[in-house]
Amino acid sequence: MDLGLSGKAAVVAGSTKGIGRATAIGLAREGARVVVNGRDPKVTEAAAQEIAAETGAQVFGVAADVATSEGAEELMKRAHAALGGVDVLVTNAGGPRPGGFDDLSDADFIAGFQLNFLSTVRMIRAALPHMRQQRWGRIINLQSTAIKEPVPLVTLTNSIRPGVTGLAKDLAGHLGESQITVNTVLSGPVMTDRLRATTAARAKAAGISEEEQWKRYLELVPLGRFGKPEDVAGMIVFLASEAAGWITGTVIQVDGGRIRGAV
Repeated sequence: MDLGLSGKAAVVAGSTKGIGRATAIGLAREGARVVVNGRDPKVTEAAAQEIAAETGAQVFGVAADVATSEGAEELMKRAHAALGGVDVLVTNAGGPRPGGFDDLSDADFIAGFQLNFLSTVRMIRAALPHMRQQRWGRIINLQSTAIKEPVPLVTLTNSIRPGVTGLAKDLAGHLGESQITVNTVLSGPVMTDRLRATTAARAKAAGISEEEQWKRYLELVPLGRFGKPEDVAGMIVFLASEAAGWITGTVIQVDGGRIRGAV
């Protein structure tokens, strides 16, 4: 199936590893020109070169910390310079500091808000002029199923990430006339460094072994396995495509059936 992404200009924030990297690879395989982003210049450039070699696509590395206004602006400025504009924007900034409510200070909440909410606002704001001018654009926000069901010991994730969903719903209505779609993908338990760290913390809090915690967690996933970054990336790439042109304002969970709510 031709997804109509050949030649499109795509920015994937937080894409040197995990779901972000798998998304950058997926877009590059479809022929998109991709900007890869991370905070460390050497790691970011290495990731860009590796993805380019693997896919044969044009891939550019831009090191910037999107949790800061300067970093988000730098990423988008350099992406526009490298690509001539941004057709597809995947907002992603990793997870905020783990911990329960009693573990967190005002500074932690402010840092989490900067990381997960304002980074999204700033990147979208910078992408819109080009998208509006051409009357075509795809914005996909990578978030967590914690939006639908809070997860223990990640209070910042539980409280801040739902704001991105509200923003996306608002923007879907605001930008529809410009043929710009805005969707949110919720990642379930995907085997990443963050899942390993939070699972270890939950095991310690429960007074059980990590092995037992993994077992209990997996029992909650109907498909019987933890996700791979590619499982979530596939949905993001589809939402970036021409085929998804009549899908906007949606919140789609990719979680092996973990969240079983009716809506």
